[in-house]
Amino acid sequence: QVQLLESGGGLVQAGVSRRLSCVASGRTFSNYIMAWFRQAPGKEREFVSGISYGGASTYYADSVEGRFTISRDNVKNTLYLQMSSLKPDDTAVYYCAASLGSRVGESAGEYDYWGQGTQVTVSS
Repeated sequence: QVQLLESGGGLVQAGVSRRLSCVASGRTFSNYIMAWFRQAPGKEREFVSGISYGGASTYYADSVEGRFTISRDNVKNTLYLQMSSLKPDDTAVYYCAASLGSRVGESAGEYDYWGQGTQVTVSS
């Protein structure tokens, strides 16, 4: 089992950058496919970005492609999401998720472990 703890959220103005972090503890971090999801009020949880075991392959939702960058440090057991050019539509609770599967999936059901989430609010 792995425990996930997100940080880095907050209230920011549109157009700025922000980096989220997710520290993993427990089992070997590099054994997990990792991803970021987000959930806005009244909406379903949606895939934002995912990364393969070693970080060589990354995937993004169309809504964040070119603005967000996912990365991982398997020595520090940490997942990152660098967000730039933030928009009010990016306002949501952002969740870190880990999967024991063999590919980066875009469905929340494909992920085995979740963090508690960190709130990102983007003001216009």
